[in-house]
Amino acid sequence: MSASHEQQRVRDERGMTTAEYAVGTVATVTAAGVLITIFQQPWFQELLIKLIKLIIELVTGFSF
Repeated sequence: MSASHEQQRVRDERGMTTAEYAVGTVATVTAAGVLITIFQQPWFQELLIKLIKLIIELVTGFSF
């Protein structure tokens, strides 16, 4: 490979990493939005409270 061809290949790859970061950012924001929506649901909050109470009961023996 010539030096100019090598430089062109490196330049092309830089653009791809920017696109990959953009896709990763969109995926992360989407996942965060889904989690926030689930956490706001009453059934999930009740499940979480029951789970925390169960863990406390198992660790301390204290029953609610």
